[in-house]
Amino acid sequence: MPQTALGPEQMTTDQPPQDLAALIACPKCDAVYRATDPGTGERAVCARCHTVLIAPRKRAGKQIIAIALAVVVLVIAATIFPFLSIRAAGVVHDSSILDAALAFSSSPLLVVLSLAVAALIVFFPVMRALLAIYVLTPLVLDRPPFPGAIRAFRLSEALRPWSMAEIFAIGCAVALVKVADLALVAFGPAFWMFSALVILMMLQDSYMCRYSVWKSLEK
Repeated sequence: MPQTALGPEQMTTDQPPQDLAALIACPKCDAVYRATDPGTGERAVCARCHTVLIAPRKRAGKQIIAIALAVVVLVIAATIFPFLSIRAAGVVHDSSILDAALAFSSSPLLVVLSLAVAALIVFFPVMRALLAIYVLTPLVLDRPPFPGAIRAFRLSEALRPWSMAEIFAIGCAVALVKVADLALVAFGPAFWMFSALVILMMLQDSYMCRYSVWKSLEK
């Protein structure tokens, strides 16, 4: 994919405030550049650390909305169906994602931990997907943003580091390696749904050009 390195701009105290809207800062190394919109299919990258700063995609909004809808459906379905089935000594136990998240709720002191785990692997991914739909739907339809769209997108970005569905998947993989020698483990429908969910969330983040969204919201 073609890449364009943005030219650095030195920020000074006497720079007119209206020129600040044309600047973009690298989230990794804090280098400041004058933003230049690349063509469709091209990317603008940081010349210092090569972080992608601007990456517009054709019909990306519709794709992200479709992925977000799929994420919501998969999360709801994954919490209903069994995630794992464990058989040991003639006893079979089915466990769902919520069972795993609320495993510590039997102790009053650990209820907060159980709720935090449930939020990180279930509620935050759903909330981010719903916020993406709320923000992008009017932009895709060439209509003015919904009320509070800027705050909604800011909240979605704030929740991004705390949406840890992939961390839960890695933790399950490590646990299964240890449990496999002690019991017979079978994957339930929710396991495959959750695996697809992790992939879709990665695609959603990769398709999202945050610079383009902010630019559309601020018009």
